[in-house]
Amino acid sequence: MSTVAFHTLGCKVNQYDTQAMLELFRAAGYAIVPFHGQADIYVINTCTVTGTGDKKSMQLTRRLRREHPESHIILCGCLAQRKGEELLETGARLILGTQRRGEVVTLLEQAVREDRQICAVDALTTATPFETLTITDQAEHTRATLKIQEGCNNHCTYCIIPSVRGPIRSRPLADIAAEARRLAQAGFRELVLTGIHLSSYGKDLHDGTTLLDAIQAVQDVPGVKRIRLGSLEPTIATAEFSSRLARMDKVCPQFHLALQSGSDTVLARMARRYNARMYLDAVDNLRAAFPHAAFTTDVLTGFPGETEEEYQETRRMIEKVGYAKIHVFPYSQREGTKAAVMPGQLPNALKDQRARELIALGETTARSYQESWLGRTAPVLLEEQDEAGNWLGYTPEYIQVTLPDCPARRSGAVVTARLTAIDGEGMKGELV
Repeated sequence: MSTVAFHTLGCKVNQYDTQAMLELFRAAGYAIVPFHGQADIYVINTCTVTGTGDKKSMQLTRRLRREHPESHIILCGCLAQRKGEELLETGARLILGTQRRGEVVTLLEQAVREDRQICAVDALTTATPFETLTITDQAEHTRATLKIQEGCNNHCTYCIIPSVRGPIRSRPLADIAAEARRLAQAGFRELVLTGIHLSSYGKDLHDGTTLLDAIQAVQDVPGVKRIRLGSLEPTIATAEFSSRLARMDKVCPQFHLALQSGSDTVLARMARRYNARMYLDAVDNLRAAFPHAAFTTDVLTGFPGETEEEYQETRRMIEKVGYAKIHVFPYSQREGTKAAVMPGQLPNALKDQRARELIALGETTARSYQESWLGRTAPVLLEEQDEAGNWLGYTPEYIQVTLPDCPARRSGAVVTARLTAIDGEGMKGELV
């Protein structure tokens, strides 16, 4: 039996796609083995959002080629889509891109049988369909990712993703409901709805379907206890959207609301479709519907021309919102984007310094959010036990809670806990 190992770089959508390909190999009779060991086939799902993603993808490929010269390598994902045939020089047996992943086993076996390399990277156009990759088995026992959307039409000046993921495509509601039922029947209690640009769900269907309809389709599935949303654009979080969302009792009050910058002038140079006032209105709308909601976000600092005052505007925005968690990235030039040739490119040292400062600020706001929960109770979905026998789980706000004394419980159970102490990035609790 041939063995295959997988490694994923990048976002949750990539993780979903990797799992789908893994299941295809398993169904075809291949044995899945850890990536750090010996395998006949290595699948690397690449990322190209930043230069770091490119570098990690290429370093890993070269190392595998050197350490396992007889093994077959499959390069797929965003970097493979962007570079295409250029990557044949790495010695990879198959270059797959962001499409035709459902054919990964067939294409590999064809390449091996014919003893040649295959580059199966097709152009992305408005006619590119949504590729339905269904998964029924995921590593975590209680939470599963459900991909409902692909592609992005926004073309922000710093972002390469529209060119490697293509235009927006929405998964049919019936397919979403069917996979949600399969995952619920397999024992998953929390489903994370994800996509490249989740807020655009339904716009390509031209029949009035919206993201709320997709969420409702999962809300209606018996056995699903929680629905968690991937990244949202602030423009979608109107008062009406927030109010309707709050009427779905399975939706978790944890929202990853994309920020990137708190400065209107930087947002304009980025070609983002909102300003700071619109962003704060979105936060207010969601907080009115979900009073104790947790907000998380991504921040891109060091964008071309970012002045000290523009940087300080971002700091003030972070403080004003009071995020439970932020992901900070120093701006990275991406060949083929408008921002890459903008004047005012900042030195790496300054970008890194600002990133470090924002990370520290994010840690401060995160601790403040944790402190607001001290002494309060919350439902905790149990996921696993640590080596000491403590149960670990998450609140709807995605606070990780450690329960030292939680006997006779099981993964997937929901218990009520009082949060008693801050424990690093999580909290400690006791059963109520």
